[in-house]
Amino acid sequence: MSERESMEFDVVIVGAGPAGLAAAIRLRQLAAAAGRELSVCVLEKGSEVGAHILSGAVFDPRALNELIPDWQARGAPLHTPATEDAFLWLGRERSVKLPLPPQMHNQGNYIISLGNLCRWLAQQAEDLGVEVLPGFPAAQILFDDQGAVMGVATADMGRLADGSEGPQFEPGVELHARQTLFTEGCHGSLTKQLMAHFDLRDGVDPQTYGLGIKELWEVDPARHRPGTVRHTIGWPLDHGTYGGGFLYHLEDHQVAVGFIVGLDYRNPYLSPFEEMQRFKTHPAIREVLEGGRRIAFGARALVEGGWQSIPRLSFPGGLLAGDAAGFLDVPRIKGSHNAMKSGMTAAEAVFDLPADGAGRRGEAVDYRQRLDQTWVMQELHAARNIRPGFRWGLWGGLAHAALETYVLKGRAPWTLHHHPDHAALQPAASSTPVEYPKPDGTLTFDRLSSVFLSNTHHEEGQPVHLQLRDPALPLSLNHARFAGPETRYCPAGVYEYVQKNGSGARLQINAQNCVHCKTCDIKDPGQNINWVAPQGGDGPNYPAM
Repeated sequence: MSERESMEFDVVIVGAGPAGLAAAIRLRQLAAAAGRELSVCVLEKGSEVGAHILSGAVFDPRALNELIPDWQARGAPLHTPATEDAFLWLGRERSVKLPLPPQMHNQGNYIISLGNLCRWLAQQAEDLGVEVLPGFPAAQILFDDQGAVMGVATADMGRLADGSEGPQFEPGVELHARQTLFTEGCHGSLTKQLMAHFDLRDGVDPQTYGLGIKELWEVDPARHRPGTVRHTIGWPLDHGTYGGGFLYHLEDHQVAVGFIVGLDYRNPYLSPFEEMQRFKTHPAIREVLEGGRRIAFGARALVEGGWQSIPRLSFPGGLLAGDAAGFLDVPRIKGSHNAMKSGMTAAEAVFDLPADGAGRRGEAVDYRQRLDQTWVMQELHAARNIRPGFRWGLWGGLAHAALETYVLKGRAPWTLHHHPDHAALQPAASSTPVEYPKPDGTLTFDRLSSVFLSNTHHEEGQPVHLQLRDPALPLSLNHARFAGPETRYCPAGVYEYVQKNGSGARLQINAQNCVHCKTCDIKDPGQNINWVAPQGGDGPNYPAM
């Protein structure tokens, strides 16, 4: 085993998303104001900052206003103010405009590329003296002799498929810190380990998720309405499945079109990717996209559990922030502002810890209390019952949401609870197969051409980063009982069952296709798939998602 080098920092941050970058910037701001030396490093698994970032996104600048008040003068990429909102119910061929819930009013918000905003935030962080290291996925949590987190180790490079050291092998690097902030985003690979190691989910609801699939289109200028925001519910999903679509008109004749499916869906024959393709054929969506061209594709799981699913946020030596913990506000369909504010609050809690003695790798136990005093937790508490109310189906969920919003105003004396998404699947024998139309190559597309547009690359010959805990379970459980749902819930064609020399089927994992959405790790009915980070920089390379 080759020996790893080590580097020392005051704070290491895992993940260069909105939460991690906001935390880094706030730490350096605090240090400058106090006249203190404070070394901060941000690790990013993508080949560059923003490469793995995917969001709608309609952005609330509230946290950005607090963090960098002069962001406009500094050239932040917020170019398209939201000017018009609509909320539509879709039938198979028609649409009905619904009253716009107050949470969905977007005056003062912006339609953006979150990836581009993160690129800009990274530059602001570097200008303040933060070390931002893209292409270095954190692969291992390091613990000191007292059991506190003392940092992370980055992934090895150049391992062969069997895990042995190849001729180009380079060991990972250990990064040691007084405090380590985990801001990996939704369902991060190290965050999962922290949850189990420190029992951070004890006493809280399981997290629940959605899968968001997004395409970026360049449309006919005559059909382009910059600043227009459209959200939809209804078709093509059945009334028992949570989800909906969006159309966001950006600058430069570009439109973001996306579809989200709650991963608590029941029918194993449902394919979120195919539902997204069907969604685009609706007249209300087709009329915007016809004559245009698709220029980017991506997919990502998103956290939907809200207030009742937030775990314990602190542990000896570190904190969770952003969607690693789960701060998305589902009724608003926004989470970046909350992620940023949580990162800023985490930075303040860490900065106030003693710098030596017992506090060297102590626990910022007041972080949650600080966060409870912010608008983040107030917003999430008021919205906590909206998402779980859709267990009663579309119409029951909408009626309950109206009660919560207009009558109880988020002050209900009860809290509804979540159940694990993977436990929601029904057996195939009691489910109805779904017939999806073939793609036309103009408006609708197949998975492989879509993955091509995500610029996904994984170096050949490395260990597969999608690991099966029990290699027999795909056949004995997934295929036998649920008709192989991984072949449908994966939006990138990673999983397929192939015949093995006439002696039955086997599961083939096309890991090179993986867009790092994490859906398989979440939805697999046997919880048998473990997603880990591949070697440095591998995965999608989103240009402006």
